[in-house]
Order: sequence, then C-alpha cells, then structure tokens
Amino acid sequence: MNKNELTGVVADKAGITKAQAADAVDAVFEAITDTLKDGGDVRLVGFGTFAVSRRKASKGRNPATGAEIDIPASNQAKFKPGKGLKDALN
Repeated sequence: MNKNELTGVVADKAGITKAQAADAVDAVFEAITDTLKDGGDVRLVGFGTFAVSRRKASKGRNPATGAEIDIPASNQAKFKPGKGLKDALN
C-alpha cells in the first residue's frame, strides 16, 4: 500500500473527502517525524512504538573496489510492533 492508497482507505473509513484524509495522513506523518527529530518516542498503544536508534560510526568496504570507507554515525528510525498488531497478524 502506498500513501495514495492509504489516503483513500482513510477517507472511506472516516467518511471524509480524500483531500481531508490526505491532510490528516500528512499531519500524522509530520507529528511522528517532528517527535523523532526532537529525540522523543511515539507510542501508539496496541499498534507499536516509533523510536530513534543511534548508530555508531564504523568502517565498511566498497563492494566494487574493496576500498575501506568510513561510515559516519547516524540516527535511524525504528518501529517495534505492539501486542495488538502482533496478535492481528498471527
């Protein structure tokens, strides 16, 4: 499912227009992104938790040349599914 399909499903389930659903989906994504940027976690009970994981700098190899390269430290978004989501899938 892509963002347009998600927007269509939200519009149908909520009984709103696709434009309103697109605004709502964009607002949710923006809220999650802003919270993660500020170093916080987003916990949606029964669904899951979005959190930031900090990766240390490391060394790697260029697969084409074999040359060693430096991989800088970075922040990565992580998602851990909640019990409700796990139960729904199993």
